[in-house]
Amino acid sequence: LTFRRSCREGICGSCAMNIDGTNTLACIKGMDEIDGDVKIYPLPHMPVVKDLVADLTHFYAQHASIMPWLETRTNQPSQEWRQSIEDRRKLDGLYECVMCACCSTSCPSYWWNGDRYLGPAALLHAYRWIVDSRDEATGERLDELEDPFKLYRCHTIMNCTQTCPKSLNPAKAIAEIKKLMIERRI
Repeated sequence: LTFRRSCREGICGSCAMNIDGTNTLACIKGMDEIDGDVKIYPLPHMPVVKDLVADLTHFYAQHASIMPWLETRTNQPSQEWRQSIEDRRKLDGLYECVMCACCSTSCPSYWWNGDRYLGPAALLHAYRWIVDSRDEATGERLDELEDPFKLYRCHTIMNCTQTCPKSLNPAKAIAEIKKLMIERRI
């Protein structure tokens, strides 16, 4: 039986699969949490490489498309980019994502429009960089997401938030991006 694994502590995301009908990380799912036979499947609606290994190539390409790095134009400070405590707190619940794809593969909008809709994981990461006070490309990031499919295919079904093994809330991040889109038009 072929499956991915690495950290055994729920921090690498490589062992993501569907266990007993829920997308989760195998390394943190306890046998005592399941009644009866344990049913395991690869992540749904993804091409399967072999057995329980899903092909995440497209998923990772979507993540790369949101420019998951700090963009600055001002001169680099001599020591570090500083943030206030309040600005740093805005990143809580965003940077902890382990890119396991549990949220995206539980999202019906992603199943139906995965070629164009970025999905919960990529949009959570996009919001992480949009709200980072040190980033100077907020406008460009929002421009890039202003598309009928990339962002707006989220129908707030909340499967992403319900299945996230790290208890993150991608649906909230997506809603916040939509609010920012509206605010910048006003």
